[in-house]
Amino acid sequence: MKTTHKLTESKQILIRFSEVDSMSIVWHGSYVLYFEDAREAFGRKYGLTYQTYFDNGYFAPLVDMQFEFKNPLKYGDTARIEIEYIPVEAAKVIFRYNIYREKDNVLVATGSTTQVFLDRQYRLVLYSPDFYTEWKKKNNVL
Repeated sequence: MKTTHKLTESKQILIRFSEVDSMSIVWHGSYVLYFEDAREAFGRKYGLTYQTYFDNGYFAPLVDMQFEFKNPLKYGDTARIEIEYIPVEAAKVIFRYNIYREKDNVLVATGSTTQVFLDRQYRLVLYSPDFYTEWKKKNNVL
């Protein structure tokens, strides 16, 4: 699939006490929430929110999530999550993530997520829904 430009967004977060473990570093499960925060920021920017899926008669659950940890984030750090939409022909929504520690711009984690489409009866949809195809055209990623 030919893409003429990348669709990206960035989200800053302050690491809260509730997100760290007994070593004062971010607990691995918190990264799931950081990816979610980035997807929501992306959706608001480009008009592809969870409400968009729902309003068009679909759900978009995560079916795959990958993480690779590089460096720790600690309580009180500010992190920047960068998200990039990865165009594919299949009826999937794929994002790639990089998370950086703001104070020194060190890469702390990379990852990706894949979502599929389910109809309202929770059946897997094997074709791109019309609204998603139109969204791809509008954003020049089709």
